[in-house]
Amino acid sequence: MVRRVEATPAALELIERLKSKHGPLLFHQSGGCCDGSSPMCFPRDEFMVGDHDVLLGEIGDTPFYIHEKQYDYWKHTQLIIDVVDGRGGMFSLEGVEGKRFLGRSRVFTEEERDALKHEA
Repeated sequence: MVRRVEATPAALELIERLKSKHGPLLFHQSGGCCDGSSPMCFPRDEFMVGDHDVLLGEIGDTPFYIHEKQYDYWKHTQLIIDVVDGRGGMFSLEGVEGKRFLGRSRVFTEEERDALKHEA
């Protein structure tokens, strides 16, 4: 099965730590400037998903949404969520941990693109 979003072991570890402190989480990437261009992590019950958000998948049992305009731009790639030292978005939960989530990507192979067409 081809997944549109994956997470590194370090990101999954941080997600688990944040879930233990904040309960169920949700990721959102709007594609706007500044904070919006990074994956943002929120308590699930404190973020309202919009009509123009696409569920990309789940990482660490946590839904990951992306704005449809960003989805159109990135749909040919797999988004890989990693974590690095530093401060991220000021509203994203990981900031107080001295970490920030970072999105990396890789282009799907032709076989993966074919498989994704059959899922839709």
